[in-house]
Amino acid sequence: MTRLLPFPIVSASLLAFWLLLNQTLSPGHFLLGSAGALIGGWGLAALQPPKAYPRRPDRILLLAALVFVDIVKSNIAVARIILGTKRKERTAGFVEIPLELRDPYGLAALACIITSTPGTLWVDFNEASGILTIHVLDLVNESEWVGLIKERYERRLMEIFT
Repeated sequence: MTRLLPFPIVSASLLAFWLLLNQTLSPGHFLLGSAGALIGGWGLAALQPPKAYPRRPDRILLLAALVFVDIVKSNIAVARIILGTKRKERTAGFVEIPLELRDPYGLAALACIITSTPGTLWVDFNEASGILTIHVLDLVNESEWVGLIKERYERRLMEIFT
């Protein structure tokens, strides 16, 4: 059974997503969505993703709430920068952050967090040295950003994934 459906939850989600997008339960769309779901599951199996073992699932909700608050605050800050009446010079720049986190799922979550927060962007991660490079729209203090990423996100992600 695992050969036919190596990732049954992914396949079921793909089928449900297909049917929701097309807003129909017709047999034709069900068959087409099922075929796409099977191929998607097989494609994911071919990639051979490593197993994820979140150690502290209770921390996931805390991190999600923290990220939500940070995204709202960042949206307000970026809106003030763009719409602000005082055209003060803004200094955009790159910040290099040494990370201890090496779990691929933890790094992917960190990339999503950083990139989804307005004003910041994940630029590069050097796997050999563990240096993360991000771009910041309004860079005032580099050490503040290093501390923010390491203490606020990396520490919590390490609690979840290591």
